[in-house]
Amino acid sequence: MAGRDGPLPGGAVNPPGTHETGADGRAGGALLVVGDVVTDVVARHRGALAPGTDTASAIRTLPGGAGANVACWAARQGCADVRLLGRVGADAAGWHERELREAGVLPRLVVDPEAATGTVICLVDTEAAAERTFLTDSGASLRLDPDDWSPGLLDGVARLHLSGYLFFSEPSRALVSVALASARARGVPVSVDPASAGFLTELGVDRFLALVAGVDVLLPSRDEAGLLTGLPDPADAAAKLSRFFPLVVAKQGAEGALIAEGGGVRARVPAAPAVPRDTTGAGDAFTGAFLAALIAGAEPEDAAARGCAAGALAVGKVGGRPPMG
Repeated sequence: MAGRDGPLPGGAVNPPGTHETGADGRAGGALLVVGDVVTDVVARHRGALAPGTDTASAIRTLPGGAGANVACWAARQGCADVRLLGRVGADAAGWHERELREAGVLPRLVVDPEAATGTVICLVDTEAAAERTFLTDSGASLRLDPDDWSPGLLDGVARLHLSGYLFFSEPSRALVSVALASARARGVPVSVDPASAGFLTELGVDRFLALVAGVDVLLPSRDEAGLLTGLPDPADAAAKLSRFFPLVVAKQGAEGALIAEGGGVRARVPAAPAVPRDTTGAGDAFTGAFLAALIAGAEPEDAAARGCAAGALAVGKVGGRPPMG
């Protein structure tokens, strides 16, 4: 948009909420996620960090990345064909591929010859509703580029999902443009999760909104929706965004989710009960479950309820991936 009070981009591939089929005509079809695959180092501490000395913590190293997490949660929620395109370093490629396959995801991981796998340090304050702070080294994950894309990746795909982290480097922004063009050519609907209010601020709101023009479903957090519109009220922000994106699902954490279409909020979906241990990946869990339900034919309200249930499950465990088994 020209400014936060001006027009936003629009023009979707397909209207949401319709019965979805894969590009080969099969009902349901696959979910293709394009996004980040990283190694999470989760440090759970109690209370404020102690500068200049030690802070006792429980530390675990886990597979993560917003894109990879979404794919794993979609598979957990019953999507039978979930595929992931991402880029990793040789240092951890084998481990990440095994973890994704065990979660029911078919990975297509490009091994970067120069960069290491991205790493995120997740600082989780167990006394502050398990709220987390990220220290992010994106590494190879943001080096995806158009050479990593092929239109054949959309064979049999009912929906393409792009992790917002793709918009924060020049090579992966170029890949986004190519992927969106391929999806439009095939009539495959596209969803985007903006991913990070901090990185959005650095990129610029106008630039981000121009890049996501034509996306069918936008899945911002409360902070991201406010940033994208300049409106402090979550319902107002979701409603404004839905004037330009056919479906907006604004994640509200412990307050559930807002569903907006056509310039107004059409539903408020309550959160599921949860006892937070680690909020890392809660939004990814929502997104994965929501998209799996859409592909299965659910209406947006029902899909959002599935998303809220997955988010509640996610915050009750450590790490951003669904529990195994």
